[in-house]
Amino acid sequence: MAKERTGGGEPSRTLALLWRDDSVGAARRGPGRSRSVDDVVDAAIDLADREGLDAVSMRAIAAATGLSTMSVYTYVPGKAELLDLMVDRLYLHMARPRWRSRSWRRRVTTVAEDNRSLLERHAWLTEVAALSRPPLGPGVMAKYEHELAAFDGTGLADVEVDAALSHLLGFVHGHVRARHDAVRATTDSAMSDAQWWEVNRPVLERALDPAAYPRAARIGAAAGAAQGSAWDPDAAWRFGLARTVDGLAALVDRHR
Repeated sequence: MAKERTGGGEPSRTLALLWRDDSVGAARRGPGRSRSVDDVVDAAIDLADREGLDAVSMRAIAAATGLSTMSVYTYVPGKAELLDLMVDRLYLHMARPRWRSRSWRRRVTTVAEDNRSLLERHAWLTEVAALSRPPLGPGVMAKYEHELAAFDGTGLADVEVDAALSHLLGFVHGHVRARHDAVRATTDSAMSDAQWWEVNRPVLERALDPAAYPRAARIGAAAGAAQGSAWDPDAAWRFGLARTVDGLAALVDRHR
């Protein structure tokens, strides 16, 4: 079964819903409409946050909003369009204060940290928010405009700014998804990373011959001792973000 991603709905209906354009007919009004599209979307987001994306169905949304299942379809035609609405609504509510720092590095770091915070609060976002096909609604456009402005004064060409932002957001998505995977591994195995390594240590000590794998033995032991596990998400975030920004700095410096 194909994974659900943003951009999978019928374009004209999705855009009409994202911008609340009744003239297209996607956000049509029905008799006795007691709810709004936003109510339906908020209910779907709450379900996804609490129970995961698989729990989001028209039947579940109907129960949460007090609507009939068939009535939900008069607000949103299907789950493909609903996913775009959910993602765009979360983007719309992200904080976007004016950039006051004169340091582009600090501004870009803030962009990364804000996106990381959003993705950690809504774990399902890393599964559905396709960078190549974002929902082209008011949330996406406001987010894009705000984040592009973080690169003002860098001297980068327009195409380079877009590429730099995509590169930064790609790092954030990859990191947070790895963090979610680590959390799921702990939950599924009912074992912390430290417990998992303790259980496997006797086997590892027998299999890992320092003479055959000198670097793996030395560096693996040093990293494990420093991090308490094979992978520390916070240490990986600090290191990866710093290297990502350093890489962008090399591009900026070339222009200057």
